[in-house]
Amino acid sequence: MDTDIEIRVERVSQLFNMLDPFPFRERDLDPEAEAYIVAWAREMPRRSPVRIVVHLPEGEAATPEARGLPEALRHYFVDREIAVAGELKELFRIGRLSLAIGCAVLAVCLGIAGLIGEGAFSRNLAGFAAEGLLILGWVALWRPMEIFLYDWWPIARQRSLYRRLAAADVTVRSGASAA
Repeated sequence: MDTDIEIRVERVSQLFNMLDPFPFRERDLDPEAEAYIVAWAREMPRRSPVRIVVHLPEGEAATPEARGLPEALRHYFVDREIAVAGELKELFRIGRLSLAIGCAVLAVCLGIAGLIGEGAFSRNLAGFAAEGLLILGWVALWRPMEIFLYDWWPIARQRSLYRRLAAADVTVRSGASAA
């Protein structure tokens, strides 16, 4: 499978969000440009290096913006990787907090269920209440287990994808017409 992502534009500015007030090298990618690059990168083998080839008309390829394009793309994807790594860190923080709360709820429910069994309730009502508390205690652990077993995978995969894109070799090629 080819590891080149080919992009044809008439101007470098088409790749960037023009509403972003930052200088060119720090500007965000246009959402459509990012979606295009990310979609193609997802289709590539995970362990293969990525190369981004931007085709521009001759005059545009010689501009300072075109020469700065490799650094601008690298900077953008490094920033995205850092942001996604922060999301993953926050998810794990929430998972740890949820796990502590879930374990506490389970312990309280098991304790109360044990006390109910010894109380003066009728056997059927005591059994019903004890089982309900046991279920409630285990349900309290649902969210932390969901986080630690499933929720982090897609975020870690996204972080890895942005890391690959940040390391991509970016080449600017000129031609008679890019579009």
